[in-house]
Amino acid sequence: MKEDSLTPVHNLHISGTPQCDKSEILSHCSASSAAKSKILPLRPSMSANYASGSATRLVDFYGRDFVITSDVLIPRPETEMVVDAVLSLCGKSYLPGVKPSVPKLPQDCSILDVGTGSGCIAITLKLELPESAITACDISKKALAIARKNAHRLKAKMEFVESDLIGSVDGDYDIIVANLPYVDENWDWIDKEALSVEPSLALYAEDGGLALIKRLIGQVSECKIPYLILEADPCQHERVIEYTGTHNYQLLETRGFCLVFENREYYNLVA
Repeated sequence: MKEDSLTPVHNLHISGTPQCDKSEILSHCSASSAAKSKILPLRPSMSANYASGSATRLVDFYGRDFVITSDVLIPRPETEMVVDAVLSLCGKSYLPGVKPSVPKLPQDCSILDVGTGSGCIAITLKLELPESAITACDISKKALAIARKNAHRLKAKMEFVESDLIGSVDGDYDIIVANLPYVDENWDWIDKEALSVEPSLALYAEDGGLALIKRLIGQVSECKIPYLILEADPCQHERVIEYTGTHNYQLLETRGFCLVFENREYYNLVA
Protein backbone atom coordinates (compact mmCIF):
# COMPACT_ATOMS: atom_id res chain seq x y z
CA MET A 1 0.00 0.00 0.00
CA LYS A 2 1.28 3.43 -0.92
CA GLU A 3 1.89 5.70 2.04
CA ASP A 4 -0.02 8.62 0.54
CA SER A 5 -3.17 6.46 0.49
CA LEU A 6 -3.16 6.01 4.26
CA THR A 7 -5.73 7.92 6.29
CA PRO A 8 -4.60 9.46 9.58
CA VAL A 9 -6.59 7.86 12.39
CA HIS A 10 -6.46 11.00 14.50
CA ASN A 11 -8.64 12.74 11.92
CA LEU A 12 -11.29 10.06 12.12
CA HIS A 13 -14.01 9.50 14.68
CA ILE A 14 -16.94 7.13 14.98
CA SER A 15 -20.14 8.48 16.45
CA GLY A 16 -20.74 7.50 20.04
CA THR A 17 -17.12 6.88 20.94
CA PRO A 18 -15.14 9.24 23.16
CA GLN A 19 -12.20 11.40 22.20
CA CYS A 20 -9.41 11.86 24.74
CA ASP A 21 -6.14 13.73 25.16
CA LYS A 22 -3.42 14.02 27.80
CA SER A 23 -5.18 16.79 29.68
CA GLU A 24 -8.15 14.50 30.28
CA ILE A 25 -6.05 11.54 31.35
CA LEU A 26 -4.63 13.18 34.46
CA SER A 27 -8.11 13.99 35.70
CA HIS A 28 -9.28 10.42 35.17
CA CYS A 29 -6.44 8.50 36.82
CA SER A 30 -8.55 7.55 39.82
CA ALA A 31 -11.71 7.11 37.77
CA SER A 32 -14.31 4.46 38.46
CA SER A 33 -14.63 1.44 36.19
CA ALA A 34 -17.54 3.12 34.41
CA ALA A 35 -15.50 6.24 33.78
CA LYS A 36 -12.50 4.24 32.60
CA SER A 37 -14.61 2.71 29.86
CA LYS A 38 -14.70 6.19 28.31
CA ILE A 39 -10.95 6.85 28.32
CA LEU A 40 -7.73 5.21 27.28
CA PRO A 41 -5.86 2.87 27.45
CA LEU A 42 -8.76 1.02 25.86
CA ARG A 43 -10.28 3.71 23.68
CA PRO A 44 -12.81 2.14 21.29
CA SER A 45 -12.78 5.00 18.78
CA MET A 46 -9.37 4.16 17.33
CA SER A 47 -10.02 0.43 17.28
CA ALA A 48 -13.34 0.93 15.54
CA ASN A 49 -11.77 3.16 12.90
CA TYR A 50 -9.01 0.64 12.48
CA ALA A 51 -11.42 -2.24 11.92
CA SER A 52 -13.68 -0.33 9.55
CA GLY A 53 -10.99 0.52 7.00
CA SER A 54 -7.72 -0.87 5.70
CA ALA A 55 -5.29 -2.81 7.85
CA THR A 56 -2.76 0.03 7.79
CA ARG A 57 -3.25 3.51 9.22
CA LEU A 58 -1.33 6.61 10.19
CA VAL A 59 -1.75 7.41 13.87
CA ASP A 60 -0.63 10.62 15.55
CA PHE A 61 1.80 10.35 18.46
CA TYR A 62 3.56 13.39 19.90
CA GLY A 63 2.72 15.39 16.77
CA ARG A 64 4.07 12.86 14.29
CA ASP A 65 2.31 10.25 12.15
CA PHE A 66 3.25 6.60 12.68
CA VAL A 67 2.36 3.72 10.40
CA ILE A 68 0.25 1.25 12.38
CA THR A 69 -0.91 -2.22 11.35
CA SER A 70 -2.70 -5.06 13.10
CA ASP A 71 0.72 -6.33 14.20
CA VAL A 72 1.23 -3.52 16.72
CA LEU A 73 -0.65 -1.69 19.44
CA ILE A 74 -2.34 1.57 18.49
CA PRO A 75 -0.50 4.46 20.22
CA ARG A 76 -2.53 6.21 22.92
CA PRO A 77 -2.21 9.76 24.26
CA GLU A 78 -1.38 8.62 27.81
CA THR A 79 1.78 6.98 26.49
CA GLU A 80 3.07 10.42 25.45
CA MET A 81 3.66 11.00 29.17
CA VAL A 82 6.45 8.43 29.04
CA VAL A 83 8.23 10.73 26.59
CA ASP A 84 7.47 13.74 28.79
CA ALA A 85 9.04 11.96 31.76
CA VAL A 86 12.26 11.20 29.88
CA LEU A 87 12.56 14.76 28.62
CA SER A 88 12.08 16.01 32.17
CA LEU A 89 14.88 13.75 33.45
CA CYS A 90 17.14 15.18 30.76
CA GLY A 91 16.23 18.78 31.58
CA LYS A 92 14.36 19.47 28.34
CA SER A 93 11.03 21.29 28.39
CA TYR A 94 8.17 19.25 26.95
CA LEU A 95 5.63 22.11 26.98
CA PRO A 96 6.03 25.52 25.29
CA GLY A 97 6.78 28.24 27.81
CA VAL A 98 7.41 25.82 30.66
CA LYS A 99 10.80 26.02 32.35
CA PRO A 100 12.62 22.67 32.12
CA SER A 101 13.40 20.65 35.21
CA VAL A 102 16.89 20.49 36.68
CA PRO A 103 18.45 17.66 34.65
CA LYS A 104 19.26 14.38 36.33
CA LEU A 105 20.85 13.03 33.14
CA PRO A 106 22.58 14.58 30.11
CA GLN A 107 20.71 14.74 26.81
CA ASP A 108 23.22 12.32 25.26
CA CYS A 109 22.12 9.56 27.62
CA SER A 110 21.44 5.98 26.53
CA ILE A 111 17.83 4.77 26.50
CA LEU A 112 16.28 1.35 25.96
CA ASP A 113 12.63 1.01 24.93
CA VAL A 114 11.36 -2.45 25.88
CA GLY A 115 8.37 -3.80 23.95
CA THR A 116 8.68 -1.05 21.36
CA GLY A 117 5.80 -2.14 19.13
CA SER A 118 5.39 0.54 16.44
CA GLY A 119 8.48 2.30 17.80
CA CYS A 120 6.50 5.42 18.70
CA ILE A 121 8.23 5.96 22.06
CA ALA A 122 11.78 5.18 20.93
CA ILE A 123 11.55 7.15 17.69
CA THR A 124 9.99 10.16 19.41
CA LEU A 125 12.75 10.14 22.03
CA LYS A 126 15.43 10.06 19.34
CA LEU A 127 13.84 12.98 17.51
CA GLU A 128 13.33 14.99 20.72
CA LEU A 129 16.79 14.12 22.06
CA PRO A 130 18.98 13.87 18.92
CA GLU A 131 22.17 13.35 20.91
CA SER A 132 20.79 10.35 22.79
CA ALA A 133 21.60 6.73 21.96
CA ILE A 134 18.36 4.79 21.53
CA THR A 135 17.81 1.04 21.37
CA ALA A 136 14.37 -0.49 20.85
CA CYS A 137 13.54 -4.14 21.43
CA ASP A 138 10.51 -6.36 20.98
CA ILE A 139 9.76 -10.07 21.01
CA SER A 140 7.73 -9.75 17.80
CA LYS A 141 9.50 -9.80 14.43
CA LYS A 142 6.45 -8.23 12.79
CA ALA A 143 6.37 -5.40 15.30
CA LEU A 144 10.07 -4.70 14.76
CA ALA A 145 9.48 -4.50 11.02
CA ILE A 146 6.87 -1.78 11.56
CA ALA A 147 9.15 0.03 14.02
CA ARG A 148 12.01 0.01 11.52
CA LYS A 149 9.67 1.33 8.83
CA ASN A 150 8.58 4.19 11.07
CA ALA A 151 12.17 5.01 12.00
CA HIS A 152 13.09 5.17 8.31
CA ARG A 153 10.08 7.37 7.49
CA LEU A 154 10.87 9.78 10.30
CA LYS A 155 14.65 9.68 9.81
CA ALA A 156 15.43 8.43 13.30
CA LYS A 157 18.67 6.49 13.60
CA MET A 158 18.65 3.84 16.30
CA GLU A 159 19.25 0.17 17.01
CA PHE A 160 16.57 -2.52 16.97
CA VAL A 161 16.89 -5.86 18.75
CA GLU A 162 14.61 -8.90 18.81
CA SER A 163 14.37 -9.82 22.49
CA ASP A 164 12.05 -11.23 25.12
CA LEU A 165 12.14 -8.23 27.45
CA ILE A 166 15.87 -7.45 27.93
CA GLY A 167 17.10 -11.04 27.77
CA SER A 168 18.94 -10.57 24.44
CA VAL A 169 19.94 -6.93 24.84
CA ASP A 170 23.53 -5.96 25.55
CA GLY A 171 24.90 -2.65 26.80
CA ASP A 172 24.54 -0.22 29.66
CA TYR A 173 21.60 2.16 29.77
CA ASP A 174 20.70 5.24 31.76
CA ILE A 175 16.97 4.82 31.29
CA ILE A 176 14.69 1.93 30.45
CA VAL A 177 11.19 2.79 29.30
CA ALA A 178 8.46 0.21 28.78
CA ASN A 179 4.83 0.21 27.77
CA LEU A 180 4.33 -3.51 28.20
CA PRO A 181 1.05 -5.44 28.05
CA TYR A 182 -0.80 -4.66 31.29
CA VAL A 183 -4.46 -5.31 30.55
CA ASP A 184 -6.18 -7.85 32.78
CA GLU A 185 -8.72 -9.82 30.74
CA ASN A 186 -10.99 -9.87 33.79
CA TRP A 187 -11.42 -6.08 33.91
CA ASP A 188 -15.11 -5.38 33.48
CA TRP A 189 -14.65 -2.01 31.76
CA ILE A 190 -12.68 -3.16 28.69
CA ASP A 191 -14.25 -3.47 25.25
CA LYS A 192 -12.80 -6.78 24.05
CA GLU A 193 -14.57 -6.60 20.72
CA ALA A 194 -12.99 -3.24 19.90
CA LEU A 195 -9.61 -4.45 21.12
CA SER A 196 -9.77 -7.59 18.99
CA VAL A 197 -8.16 -5.72 16.08
CA GLU A 198 -4.98 -5.29 18.11
CA PRO A 199 -2.50 -8.09 18.89
CA SER A 200 -3.36 -9.80 22.17
CA LEU A 201 0.39 -10.28 22.72
CA ALA A 202 0.67 -6.49 23.07
CA LEU A 203 -2.38 -6.06 25.30
CA TYR A 204 -2.92 -8.78 27.87
CA ALA A 205 -0.82 -10.14 30.70
CA GLU A 206 -1.44 -12.56 33.55
CA ASP A 207 -1.17 -11.82 37.28
CA GLY A 208 -3.72 -9.03 37.13
CA GLY A 209 -1.97 -7.62 34.07
CA LEU A 210 1.41 -7.30 35.80
CA ALA A 211 3.24 -10.51 34.87
CA LEU A 212 5.55 -8.94 32.27
CA ILE A 213 6.05 -5.73 34.23
CA LYS A 214 7.20 -7.75 37.23
CA ARG A 215 9.57 -9.81 35.09
CA LEU A 216 11.10 -6.65 33.68
CA ILE A 217 11.50 -5.07 37.11
CA GLY A 218 13.43 -8.15 38.22
CA GLN A 219 15.71 -8.01 35.18
CA VAL A 220 16.30 -4.27 35.46
CA SER A 221 17.16 -4.47 39.16
CA GLU A 222 19.91 -6.98 38.41
CA CYS A 223 21.43 -4.53 35.91
CA LYS A 224 21.07 -1.58 38.30
CA ILE A 225 19.68 0.72 35.61
CA PRO A 226 19.49 4.25 37.10
CA TYR A 227 15.95 5.06 35.88
CA LEU A 228 12.96 2.91 35.01
CA ILE A 229 9.81 4.39 33.46
CA LEU A 230 6.72 2.20 33.19
CA GLU A 231 3.18 2.59 31.96
CA ALA A 232 0.38 0.84 33.84
CA ASP A 233 -3.26 1.43 34.60
CA PRO A 234 -3.73 3.65 37.66
CA CYS A 235 -5.59 0.81 39.39
CA GLN A 236 -2.28 -1.14 39.25
CA HIS A 237 0.03 1.61 40.46
CA GLU A 238 0.02 0.68 44.12
CA ARG A 239 1.07 -2.89 43.32
CA VAL A 240 3.76 -1.75 40.88
CA ILE A 241 5.21 0.73 43.38
CA GLU A 242 5.27 -1.92 46.10
CA TYR A 243 6.96 -4.45 43.81
CA THR A 244 9.64 -2.05 42.56
CA GLY A 245 10.29 -1.11 46.17
CA THR A 246 11.31 -4.69 46.90
CA HIS A 247 13.78 -4.48 43.98
CA ASN A 248 15.69 -1.40 45.14
CA TYR A 249 13.74 1.21 43.17
CA GLN A 250 11.97 4.23 44.64
CA LEU A 251 9.16 6.21 43.05
CA LEU A 252 10.14 9.65 41.77
CA GLU A 253 6.83 10.73 40.31
CA THR A 254 3.57 9.64 38.73
CA ARG A 255 2.35 11.18 35.48
CA GLY A 256 -1.09 9.89 34.58
CA PHE A 257 -0.55 6.25 33.62
CA CYS A 258 3.25 6.69 33.80
CA LEU A 259 5.45 5.78 36.78
CA VAL A 260 9.04 7.03 37.11
CA PHE A 261 11.45 5.11 39.34
CA GLU A 262 15.04 5.73 40.43
CA ASN A 263 17.48 3.06 41.54
CA ARG A 264 18.27 3.62 45.22
CA GLU A 265 21.96 2.81 44.81
CA TYR A 266 22.22 5.33 41.97
CA TYR A 267 20.42 7.91 44.07
CA ASN A 268 22.85 7.43 46.95
CA LEU A 269 25.77 7.66 44.55
CA VAL A 270 24.75 11.02 43.03
CA ALA A 271 23.10 12.55 46.12
